[in-house]
Amino acid sequence: MSDFFFRIDSDFAGERIDKTLSDLCSDFTRSHIQHIIDDGEVRVNGKPVSKSFRVSIGDEISFSMPELKTIEAKPENIPLDIIYEDDDLLVVNKPRGMVVHPAAGNYDGTLVNALLYHCGSSLSGINGVIRPGIVHRIDKNTSGLLIVAKNDFAHEKLAAQIKEHSFTRQYRAVVHGHFKELSGTVNAPIGRNPNDRKKMCVIYQNSKDAVSHYEVIDQNEKFAYIKVTLETGRTHQIRVHMAYIGHPVAGDNIYGPKNGVTSLNGQCLHAGLIGFKHPRDGRYLEFSADVPDYFKDFLKKQNLSE
Repeated sequence: MSDFFFRIDSDFAGERIDKTLSDLCSDFTRSHIQHIIDDGEVRVNGKPVSKSFRVSIGDEISFSMPELKTIEAKPENIPLDIIYEDDDLLVVNKPRGMVVHPAAGNYDGTLVNALLYHCGSSLSGINGVIRPGIVHRIDKNTSGLLIVAKNDFAHEKLAAQIKEHSFTRQYRAVVHGHFKELSGTVNAPIGRNPNDRKKMCVIYQNSKDAVSHYEVIDQNEKFAYIKVTLETGRTHQIRVHMAYIGHPVAGDNIYGPKNGVTSLNGQCLHAGLIGFKHPRDGRYLEFSADVPDYFKDFLKKQNLSE
């Protein structure tokens, strides 16, 4: 771990902090600097800031940068449930329990390892060697549909749609509690939890807009089976939003109750539908995937209809 401290002089006054730090720390890319800012690790005069913050003369900037480790993702012959594939992209139905890309503690058995075996070198390189082809992610213990880019052209076009919030992304979830209203919208910004940097929360500083629309499919006194359509795609968005309104996702051991449904071995959350414009010809494509068997079994146990 390397510690850094800077005091801003007139040369940098008025600049965005991410540009300032990328100039001052030439060994790190601007995108890497932005990541640690988003994680709340960079402090100005003792307080975390956003990457668009503009520095002033005399500002004191401090942060710690973990030592970079080189991780090489290797191809592994892991079966993939491929819903669609062409020369530009794949749509994959990821099982619960599979990590999307290698990271500390998960160097193999990931979706990327499987994709490298299936696609070889035919994956976008925009996100580097650890995330080849990965345009967006879903959590380890969330199942469902992901789009993978096979080339940089497709990656850039798909990423632009995500940024514009023009993707159609619809999830199925079982959540705790009984809803009074059968549909609604949660419009609450999400950012890092200042008390636990590994968790997200609804917070109104150093956060991003987040909007989720939900609709109750069926419910009883203890649980509700719902459909959630995302207007934005923030980290842990559905899990955070549902917990925020008092209906945490069943099986969620981070945002759910301490005496939650441990038998599920993961949250009852499934990315069941995704729609987007094809990056090459602009035609609209939409794909769906049924909820997995463990999800169906839980619905049946709770007498909730699909």
